[in-house]
Amino acid sequence: MWRSAVAFAPWRMGRAFSSAAAAASSKKWDAVVIGGGHNGLTAAAYLARAGLSVAVLERRHVLGGAAVTEEIVPGFRFSRCSYLQSLLRPSIIRDLELARHGLKLLRRNPSSFTPCLDGKYLLLGPDADFNHSEIAKFSKKDALSFPRYEEQLKKFCGFMDYLLDSPTPEISHDHSSLMCQLKDKLRKSTFWGHLVQQTVTLGQKDMFAKAFWEFYNVFDKLMLKLLLLKSPHWDFMDLLLSPASKVLNNWFETEILKATLATDAVIGTTASVHTPGSGYVLLHHVMGETDGERGVWSYVYIVISAIYSSQKHDLIPYGFLQALEKKCAPREMDFCCRYVEGGMGAVSKALSNSACESGAHIVTNAEVAHVMLDEATGMATGVALLDGTKIHASAVLSNATPYKTFVELVPPNILPEDFLCAIKNIDYSSATTKINLAVSRLPQFRCCNSNVLDPGPQHMGTIHIGSESMEEIDVASRDAFNMGMEEIDVASRDASNGIPSRRPIIEMTIPSVLDHTISPPGQHVINLFVQYTPYKLSEGTWQDPSIRESFAQRCFSLIDEYAPGFSSSIIGYDMLTPPDLEREFGLTGGNIFHGAMSLDSLFLMRPIKGWSGNRTPVKGLYLCGSGTHPGGGVMGAPGRNAASVVIEHLKSTKK
Repeated sequence: MWRSAVAFAPWRMGRAFSSAAAAASSKKWDAVVIGGGHNGLTAAAYLARAGLSVAVLERRHVLGGAAVTEEIVPGFRFSRCSYLQSLLRPSIIRDLELARHGLKLLRRNPSSFTPCLDGKYLLLGPDADFNHSEIAKFSKKDALSFPRYEEQLKKFCGFMDYLLDSPTPEISHDHSSLMCQLKDKLRKSTFWGHLVQQTVTLGQKDMFAKAFWEFYNVFDKLMLKLLLLKSPHWDFMDLLLSPASKVLNNWFETEILKATLATDAVIGTTASVHTPGSGYVLLHHVMGETDGERGVWSYVYIVISAIYSSQKHDLIPYGFLQALEKKCAPREMDFCCRYVEGGMGAVSKALSNSACESGAHIVTNAEVAHVMLDEATGMATGVALLDGTKIHASAVLSNATPYKTFVELVPPNILPEDFLCAIKNIDYSSATTKINLAVSRLPQFRCCNSNVLDPGPQHMGTIHIGSESMEEIDVASRDAFNMGMEEIDVASRDASNGIPSRRPIIEMTIPSVLDHTISPPGQHVINLFVQYTPYKLSEGTWQDPSIRESFAQRCFSLIDEYAPGFSSSIIGYDMLTPPDLEREFGLTGGNIFHGAMSLDSLFLMRPIKGWSGNRTPVKGLYLCGSGTHPGGGVMGAPGRNAASVVIEHLKSTKK
């Protein structure tokens, strides 16, 4: 019999960090960071490496934000929110020497397993021949199409890569001198020029002549330019703007393959596979580098099942990846997700170790009450904690969501009305519930006809439960939010009506099959990432224990259909619904991306139009979290971008 677990002896990040803020209040810092999530820690590390004094203030007792490891059931350490490593920028791993600071990655092979109730299954992994044979069980046509699908996504990811690594060319609001204005114009020209070069790689050789006049223009003109071009730009625009169902239907005929891939298009969103623009989310979740530097990226709640290499390795510390890269042709590089030894908190631990080594000061149990402003100039001068402690700084970086930052932390009647209205109207809705389980044995899937207790190929990667068609996903979404691939569609439909999906879409991972540091011998940690669960229920609330238990049992019973006896193996569990994610981790609306990743909320529109460059209407206050470009996920890029803006600003003011 299972039971819901109560938090027990959380795993703290590295050496003990003092929760007292006395030391932080004893001096004026160059920068103070609100929130010790991975982006806040990344920003702090870069600021400290630039020679700036920086303090990080974390509300909880443990660092990491959503990238955290905690011992909820005694003896079992859960990655409570994010659970896979696939998008952390390689340059950040290298710059901050995260391997030296303890980051170790465990490669999954196979990387994806989709069981069916009729006894069939689909495995996908890093070997092209293996994938061909698996897909050919369902469709020889799809087996031939799959490598071409991979290659197209790789090409598109190469184009998007520069955007992810660069701050947006946002119009600056506060240039104080002609020299600053000229430097800003030069930076934007460089950005657009490089982007045009990347566009040429998609196939249009006369692009330069058409694009010079657009160097100082914004994203809508870039989109118009791409719309006027011939294939393969049309393919790229089709992927950006189309529903994932249309994209996948154009490529494949097999429902199980389409549904396996379609989960990437709706993960962490309230969208259906039929929602326009969900094709972009499909791309965002499989982004990888195809030229130049390569590495393993990290993304909160992401599962990648489309891009693999032909190399075969089981456990790869990051330090060995560069040697591997030298052997691999670009098309052979591996972009599969990996587990992190010690759980996702080990990512935050490595970031905090790097930041502290460079001189950053990190404080836990330090909740910020509000941003302090100079009464005369309106500039941010630091923060005040709930206990009244005041910490002064020349720059304040907020790793909180845009809503939390501007509605709750900035004093009232300071921000422009239209700005505040736009911040409040960001889509913070969520369809995500995370269930972490401690189990006594591995699930035995009916379709595998195996009673062996040792881990098999079906246990290594992401296990897609209830994803035999896109229609299932769509129906589950509609019940929760009222909005075939049929099963995904069904799950989506459920959620649209304020009803937790009757047959949820579940992505199961079992990191303990590779990571033996997070569970007792012979027992396992299982992560369930569940769609769709609305923030607000049509009847009752998520605070009702009976409703929570009923939904948890619904998920476990669904898994029982595929793996009989699963429920009886559960020792304890921890469930985080959208309101729980908001309360426990500060994720407004329970949205894991700090705001929707729809096309109207990306690039120059993130978090809102006119303010995409990390700066805010309050001088000296900057955003550094996932609510800024390039968006959600354990990627680190928002934190690094914000640090570069702050470093440039502080250097200019000290001259």
